[in-house]
Amino acid sequence: MSRSLFPNSRPRRLRISENMRRMVSENHLSAADFIAPLFVMEGQNQKAEISSMPGYYCFTQDLLMKEIEEIQSLGILSVLLFAKVPDDKKDNKGTEALNPDGLMQKTTAAIKKEFPDMVLMTDIALDPYSSYGHDGIVVDGKIINDKSAELLAKMAVSHAEAGADLVAPSDMMDGRIGMMRHALETAQFFDTGIMAYSAKYASSYYGPFRDALDSAPGFGDKKTYQMNPSNVVEAVKEAQLDEQEGADIIMVKPGLPYLDVVRAVKESVSVPVSVYNVSGEYAMIKAAAQKGWLNENEAMMEALTGFKRAGADLIATYFAKDAARLLLL
Repeated sequence: MSRSLFPNSRPRRLRISENMRRMVSENHLSAADFIAPLFVMEGQNQKAEISSMPGYYCFTQDLLMKEIEEIQSLGILSVLLFAKVPDDKKDNKGTEALNPDGLMQKTTAAIKKEFPDMVLMTDIALDPYSSYGHDGIVVDGKIINDKSAELLAKMAVSHAEAGADLVAPSDMMDGRIGMMRHALETAQFFDTGIMAYSAKYASSYYGPFRDALDSAPGFGDKKTYQMNPSNVVEAVKEAQLDEQEGADIIMVKPGLPYLDVVRAVKESVSVPVSVYNVSGEYAMIKAAAQKGWLNENEAMMEALTGFKRAGADLIATYFAKDAARLLLL
C-alpha cells in the first residue's frame, strides 16, 4: 500500500468487531436460501442412516412427514424429494417411474396435503428406476436420448399430477426441458415449474448419494451425458439452452469444485441459479470433523457462504437443517 494512503486507509477498521463484520458483510445466508434433499423408501416407521453420509437418513413416508415438520419449523421453504426404488420394480422402460401409485407419486401427494405451503421439488431421472442404473433408456449398451427425454416428460406430468410445485430433471438428456415444458403445458400444468440441472458434471462426488438410492450405473459411467469437469463455456451454453426451452431455475452440480461455473452461469441467464452442495462434499466435511481436523459448523457455513458469493440464489444442501439452526442463534 502506498505510504500516501496509509494510515488514512485501514481496511481492518471494518473488521474490528463481530457486529462491525456482520454490518458490512457483502453476502448473507438465510434459511430461505436452502433446499433440503429428502430420501423416501417403502415401508412403515423406519429410517435408515446412510453409511457414507453420517447423520443423514432415508425415511419411510410416515417418518418423512415428521422430518418435514422439523424442516419447516426452521424456516426452510423447500424440499427436493428422491425415491429409493426396490430392485424388483426396476426395468429399462421406466415403468415404476410412471406409476401413479408409485412411491414418489404417493409421497408427493401426501407432502402437499400435509404441508401445502412447502415448495416441493421432485427428482426427474430414470437411474433410481433403471435396471441399468442409468439416467436414460439403454439400447445396445448406449443411453439413447430422444426416447429417454420423451419418457422423462411423461414422468414430469406424473409428478405434477401428484402435486409437485417444481420438477427437477437431473438426467442431462438433450432437449428434455423443451419436451417437459410442452408436456406440462399440454396437460394444463401451467404453474408447475422446472428446476433444470443444466450443468451437471460427471463427478466423483456423487458416491454417497448413489449409496442412498442404490443407483450406481450397472455398466460404464455417465460421461456421455453428464458434463466434462474441464468445461465451463459448455455449462453456459447448457444453461442458456435450458432457459430458452422453459426452465424456471438453473442448477449447477456439484458445488464446491465448480464455483467458477456458478458465477459464469449466473452472469449468463436471467432466471434464479441454484447449486447442489452434493453428498461427497457433505461427507468430506463430516469425515474431517469426526477426525478432529476441522470445525464442522465453521466449515459448513464457510462453504455455504461461498455458494452465495459465487452467485447462487438457492442452495440444495444436506446441511440445510444444521445451517438453519445456526442462523437462528
